[in-house]
Amino acid sequence: QVQLVESGGGLVQAGGSLRLSCAASGSISSIDAMGWYRQAPGKLRDLVATINSGGSTNYADSVKGRCTISRDNAKNTVYLQMNSLKPEDTAVYFCTAKSRGRSWFNYWGQGTQVTVSS
Repeated sequence: QVQLVESGGGLVQAGGSLRLSCAASGSISSIDAMGWYRQAPGKLRDLVATINSGGSTNYADSVKGRCTISRDNAKNTVYLQMNSLKPEDTAVYFCTAKSRGRSWFNYWGQGTQVTVSS
């Protein structure tokens, strides 16, 4: 089992920045990729960014150029640096992890709220 705990959410004005952190614990060696998804009220949970064990990254078009995902394997932590935030970035952000051999992300954190005011 893997536990994921997010932190770093909050209220920020449009144009501001936030850095989200996700600390993983438990069966860390079983993890391949990690990432962030977000869910706005009344909408589906959508991909924000992912990073695999080799450091390759993938971003949603809506955040490309504004967000950077990174991973500190020594600290078992993944980060999401978000810049130039927009009101439409308002959502609950979920950290996620995928076990080796799995096709889908199978571990999820509780989520952290990000609110961007106009």
